Amino acid sequence: MDKDFKEEQFTGIKFIPPLYKQRYQFVKDLVEKHKPKKVADLGCADCSLLWMLKYCSCVEVLAGVDVCANIMKENMHRLAPLPGDYLQPPERSLTVTLHHGSVAHKDPCMLGFDLVTCVELIEHLEESELKKFPEVVFGFMAPSIVVITTPNSEFNPLLPGVIFCRHPDHKFEWNRAQFESWALETASSYDYSVEFTGVGHPPTGMEKFGFCTQIGVFVRKCPQTVESAQSEEPAEAVYQTVFKAVYPSLKDEKYLQNAVVSEVIFTAQIIKQSLLDHLMLEPVEYSDDPTETELEFQPSMTYYSEDLGMLVVENSVEPFVCGNMVYIPLTTIFSSPRVNQLCGTFEKLCELIAGKVTLSSDGSAVMLSAEYENEEN
Repeated sequence: MDKDFKEEQFTGIKFIPPLYKQRYQFVKDLVEKHKPKKVADLGCADCSLLWMLKYCSCVEVLAGVDVCANIMKENMHRLAPLPGDYLQPPERSLTVTLHHGSVAHKDPCMLGFDLVTCVELIEHLEESELKKFPEVVFGFMAPSIVVITTPNSEFNPLLPGVIFCRHPDHKFEWNRAQFESWALETASSYDYSVEFTGVGHPPTGMEKFGFCTQIGVFVRKCPQTVESAQSEEPAEAVYQTVFKAVYPSLKDEKYLQNAVVSEVIFTAQIIKQSLLDHLMLEPVEYSDDPTETELEFQPSMTYYSEDLGMLVVENSVEPFVCGNMVYIPLTTIFSSPRVNQLCGTFEKLCELIAGKVTLSSDGSAVMLSAEYENEEN
């Protein structure tokens, strides 16, 4: 991936947004359209595209490959989970991995991807690497979709200062006919179709030069069988893993339990506060003897008769106060949309909060202190 080429350094043409962002946005739009679960970025460099794609809710596996381990190591912190990811884990799982290696080599860790991106990569490959590239990507990895972007050399005359190539590390830059010829031959050899487009529009009146960046979107015609993919698997790995992050997810029982317990306690507190607010609004009956007047809040005596404490908790379907405790039936808490969404079933709710939340003796209700918490407290 070539982000070193700064289009704005050339006078006379300015891309808004910058060309590299347009390339990334093209890939992101493609991801949002096709919803791939596993995406690999070959030539990931500073991990900018991976960082953008990690926010796509459909993506569950992200992998980057580059020949320069140092650049990945300098930027891999951008792909690590943030504190907020642990405080509010999403429902989807996400694993991000970076590998040090060449796209001219096959490695089993790169099998099973739905989408492979090669953004400003092929022009950096030596001739020997470019020859191996189609077999590795289209033959071995065989994803459903491959996106390849590369400079359009026909646009170069519009970029002052560019004589041969836009970047000193480019081994070549193809015109549209050359890229299309290579892409069509590659697609035909590996049973893919390919469509051509680009980003970076030319100035008005110069449309004949085409896009600044040309793009080929390859789509596999027939699904690859598991057997054929496994038959291609080499004996040993050749890539070195330099980074791996597993994001917290509600699919992980540990994070799901934490989320459910927090939501149950929060919901119970809201119900409790509503109940106590209601009790405080009820009129207090005074006796003839002032010494017998109940001057302090007594929820069990105010809202329910004394024999309520003798009732079996499971017979109640409404929250109630007994003595110094508030009882909120689990069935009431389960009816909360968020709790219901997290747990799915009442049995799962009971399983997840067991030992984590104070329950009545029969386990049918959450118990909270009846202490009234007003705004001053």
